[in-house]
Amino acid sequence: MPSHNSLLLIYFVAFFLLAFVLRSGIVYRHTGINPLVLPNTSDAYGYLGMAFKVLMLACASVLIALATCTDAPQWLGSITPLERPALKWVGWFGLLASLLWMLIAQAHMGASWRIGIDSANRTALVTRGLFSISRNPIFLSTRLALLGFFLVAPSGATLAILAAGEIVIQVQVRLEEHHLSGLHGASYQDYCSQVPRWL
Repeated sequence: MPSHNSLLLIYFVAFFLLAFVLRSGIVYRHTGINPLVLPNTSDAYGYLGMAFKVLMLACASVLIALATCTDAPQWLGSITPLERPALKWVGWFGLLASLLWMLIAQAHMGASWRIGIDSANRTALVTRGLFSISRNPIFLSTRLALLGFFLVAPSGATLAILAAGEIVIQVQVRLEEHHLSGLHGASYQDYCSQVPRWL
């Protein structure tokens, strides 16, 4: 049976293909619009776009190291007290729940799904499905995935990725809320008053 570390790499490849590549293809096929809108600008949007790419690269590097090098946990700063089977299973539950939650939320979002803030194309305000209980179910899923990653492979590196991911997500959410408020006005404000940011 593959090790936890090999399974982690397989999981994240599947997560990337299903949640980013497949969904991007579906949105592009239905709308003709590229849903990947991470600008290379010097403003806050561009900075967060760069931070997101660096975070993805860091995740990929750690995952590949864990799956291919037996000494990787040591030089990634393994947190030995957290190396417990029960915590690993909690982490795996979080990872699998995160992927399922992500795919459902993306389906509910439909053609409005984007990676980043799309200033060029008006998107509909989605309030149904998971968006009726959380304003940011996709980001909530990402937070859960990063926490699951840390619990399955607790180390200084995965803790740093968890912390950096949390900062990037919290800032991105607030920028998106500002964008949506300008785009949808009172409708979005009413939505915010009825549905929490997370849960």
